[in-house]
Amino acid sequence: MTERPEPIDPTPPGKGRGHGGRLALYAALALVLGGAAGFAGVYGIGGGLRNADAPVVATGPANPSAGEASEVTSQANSASVEAGQCSRAGDAARKLGDLAKGELAAFAPTLKPTRIPDLAILAPDGASTRLAEIGGDGLRLVNIWATWCVPCRTEMPALDKLQAERGGNGFEVVAINIDTRDGDKPKRFYQETGIRNLALYTDPKAKAFQDLRAVGRGFGLPTTMLIDAEGCEIGHIAGPAEWASPEALALVDAARAAYANP
Repeated sequence: MTERPEPIDPTPPGKGRGHGGRLALYAALALVLGGAAGFAGVYGIGGGLRNADAPVVATGPANPSAGEASEVTSQANSASVEAGQCSRAGDAARKLGDLAKGELAAFAPTLKPTRIPDLAILAPDGASTRLAEIGGDGLRLVNIWATWCVPCRTEMPALDKLQAERGGNGFEVVAINIDTRDGDKPKRFYQETGIRNLALYTDPKAKAFQDLRAVGRGFGLPTTMLIDAEGCEIGHIAGPAEWASPEALALVDAARAAYANP
């Protein structure tokens, strides 16, 4: 007969519990806490933990100043959507539901009207710009990434290929790098990996995360949002995806068609 493991002695320290019992209890607690922390710090994609290397990033002080708090409130107000607004994005999102499969299984159509804040970023030439100034009247796939995020680095070539195959015709991939220390590092990454079609937009203060939290986005890397020219979100993915896959191309084509033929 197989012996059952001896249960952990619940007797408090100093009341007769042995040294071995205390060690077992501490080990059990460490496993529980470690597992909880690991689960909270990653995104699950397709039922698995494919973004285990991407940490949840917190930006900004724990106790923001009055000015910073006011700016966050302003972003939240600007992101609010009145009745009837973003209706086209909602209609498009409903048409994309059946296409969220395979490599794009984690794509979540946005059924509740949501406007993404008009992020302030730097253009490839270093000039200040806004998200609304990129892509004209077409759709934008906005991707927030960093060179220290392993899943981000992995999916960048696919985003580059997506831009090469679908960009410039009512669609644009807008990849925004949030490295805060070495501004040349993302440039070197582009060169080393052969990224040629994606424009290098940057946010060296990583403020985009703070702004995106006003609408429940930007809690981990990578974060990707499909939006229209008005900033209305059609859908999003929290974590990496294979953006050069047939499923991704089909989803982008369907989104464009939804706006061409409302």
